[in-house]
Amino acid sequence: MTDIRLVQQADFPYQTEVSVDWKLLPDGTLDTQDEMATGVIVALATNRLALRSDILPDPDSTDRCGWWGDLDADEIWGGWPIGSRLWLLRRAKITGPGAWEGATVVRVEQYIREALQPFIDLRIASKMEVTAARIGRERIDALVRMYRGPELAVDLRYQVFWEGVLPSDDLTLQTG
Repeated sequence: MTDIRLVQQADFPYQTEVSVDWKLLPDGTLDTQDEMATGVIVALATNRLALRSDILPDPDSTDRCGWWGDLDADEIWGGWPIGSRLWLLRRAKITGPGAWEGATVVRVEQYIREALQPFIDLRIASKMEVTAARIGRERIDALVRMYRGPELAVDLRYQVFWEGVLPSDDLTLQTG
């Protein structure tokens, strides 16, 4: 079964958010190509429920985010928790390996791998490659590649900006 293809809206008015919409073909019908890319975008661009041990970005809030549909998703329909915990870095400083919480770049990689691991576990993808690197003072870039068998299916560049207090996320997708 194919899925609807999602694309990022480049002119979304807020720097702290990303807007994604359905991709339409020239005849006005929905584009259903590159369905794994849609799944990867949803996995990285939505907020997964924080663990009880996670430090939340707002010390005055107990909101662990997540999606209500994840409640008992495994038992009900064989699903998995949707989204990533990248949102926990919303107010974090970019730190090195000597920080008590560890290097922010490593945390970015871990959160991305955690969000995409179900694709491997359920054999939707055969392999993933995730690398993150600090680019300048206020940016971390992550490269995500997902494979179906030996073929590259998703080539995603994910940029997280640290400007002021809130980051701006930018997903740039190239499919293979």
